[in-house]
Amino acid sequence: MNATLDVIKRKEINLAMSESNFWYLENVDLNSLLCPKKLGNALDHSNEPKYKKGDYIYLPEQSSDKVFFLSQGRVKIGSYNSSGKEITKAILEPGQVFGELALIGEGSRRDFAYAMEDTNVCVLSIDEMNGLFKDHSSLSLFMMKIMGNRVLEMEQRLESLVFKDSRTRIVEFLVDLTSKRGERVGYEHVVRKFITHQEIANLTATSRQTVTTVLNELRTKNLITFNRKRLLVRDIDKLQNEVKAK
Repeated sequence: MNATLDVIKRKEINLAMSESNFWYLENVDLNSLLCPKKLGNALDHSNEPKYKKGDYIYLPEQSSDKVFFLSQGRVKIGSYNSSGKEITKAILEPGQVFGELALIGEGSRRDFAYAMEDTNVCVLSIDEMNGLFKDHSSLSLFMMKIMGNRVLEMEQRLESLVFKDSRTRIVEFLVDLTSKRGERVGYEHVVRKFITHQEIANLTATSRQTVTTVLNELRTKNLITFNRKRLLVRDIDKLQNEVKAK
């Protein structure tokens, strides 16, 4: 029964997260609203900085007074524990918003945002965002959904950490990643720009060695193939069957 409920909850979260990624389905054109240069400087001052791979967009303890829209590239959101170990919380793709806690009174950043490749973002101040909320009620709803979905996702990860073993967490991550970012090719799914073993370890609270062992095991079973550029899932249903509740 618990396993069934877990599967249902995971599907609900995946659906919610996939809906938030495809922002254009909400009739909210974030690219135009949050990248004002494309509107001919509709706002008083536009800011569309570019970051090189390896640059930090912001760091913990820096002032939290802006919201960011990722228009190109990939961004890692994470933090450091008391011993200095990195904790990866999310890896974002184009079309996603981050730094949104500034909207609910976060005084200083608790996380870092790191450019995983050459990245373009659009930046708006809290005052600019509040002005947009007044003119676009659907934007307010969209931001509420983003925050709610991220809370649900963090709850799911916490439950996985408490109740599931390392192998299950890694396999579950692969299933989730494929559901969100995979492109279907016949009976197979391709995830491009596959992340490193260390990044998977950071996201699943495991070790790089454990991730490598599990990936190699799944490859031996002919469930997946992978390299630095892509992950190929040969049968998503069979991979899902590898997920076992502890």
